Amino acid sequence: MILGLLEKLHGRPARIRWGLLTAGLLVAFGLPWGLYPPVATDILCWGLFAVAFDLLLGHAGLLSFGHAAFWGSSAYVSGLIAIHGGLPFYVAVLGGAAAAALLALTIGFFAVRRSGIYFAMVTLAFAQMVYFIVNQWGDVTGGENGLQGIPRDLPGVDLSDPFVFYYAALPVVLLGLAAAWRIVHSPFGRVIAAVRDNSARARALGYAADRYKLVVFTVSAFLSGLAGGLYAVNHGFASLQEVYWTTSGKVVVMTVLGGIGTLWGGLLGAGAIVRLEDWLSTSGFEETGLVTGGVFIVVVLLFRRGVWGTLTHTLRSRTQSPALGPESHLEHDHDDSSQPVSS
Repeated sequence: MILGLLEKLHGRPARIRWGLLTAGLLVAFGLPWGLYPPVATDILCWGLFAVAFDLLLGHAGLLSFGHAAFWGSSAYVSGLIAIHGGLPFYVAVLGGAAAAALLALTIGFFAVRRSGIYFAMVTLAFAQMVYFIVNQWGDVTGGENGLQGIPRDLPGVDLSDPFVFYYAALPVVLLGLAAAWRIVHSPFGRVIAAVRDNSARARALGYAADRYKLVVFTVSAFLSGLAGGLYAVNHGFASLQEVYWTTSGKVVVMTVLGGIGTLWGGLLGAGAIVRLEDWLSTSGFEETGLVTGGVFIVVVLLFRRGVWGTLTHTLRSRTQSPALGPESHLEHDHDDSSQPVSS
């Protein structure tokens, strides 16, 4: 029934896009009314993290096993700024995201020279170095005890209520999501897609492929840092878990569940994983990884494009005109009406 309704609306894509945007905003604003507010804020943070990761994996074709370094380093830097600087949490989170971007510039300088599994292993190696530094630098980071007592300061607003903090954090997440969407649908995003599809041809056309990879790697780290900083402020502490390799694996799972290259699929994947983990933990079930891993396997086997990717592909297949030929079944990340790439 829902598919049939959307088929009728397929001829008016602008209305569909605005309708989906409105629905998404309604869900975002109503989320803490249906869930425990701290859990709702966690969904926002992990959702932004997954979108930032998909910007790198789905649209640049670079698989990173070390994105926990950016999420976690921002969590610690944001916490240190909030604790010792007494600044509004917005400033602390931006400072943490900037630190993550600077770290990404250093890591990316070496990583983008590699591709495939070699790129993934380089990012993982650097992430483990960050984990070691955070663990050993106990005087600053708290070591195994973590960084505790991170305040939520915002002049004129009492953020001790998690319900209020959710709506204070929401604009940051929405701006991050809007930035990711704009990057994908910009000339820069088209060059990144070209580098992903055929790096040699992009170089032949005069584009510095490694430079573009470094920029998108840094942008992805900055958005991941925004999410990590908000997560630390939401919980009031930053722990070694934030920079551990399992955090990198968790965001990969979220992105794959939602759909690689769909951008918004990461939001669905993050919401599903966070909500499932919260439900299992409150019910007393300790082996949450067993269940989430099982869900991951089922989705990979039955929904190769992820949840969001499978849905959009099904809608395209049902509404596609056979007269358009085989090219009509190809999926595109950008609107056909966009301007061509300019150097």
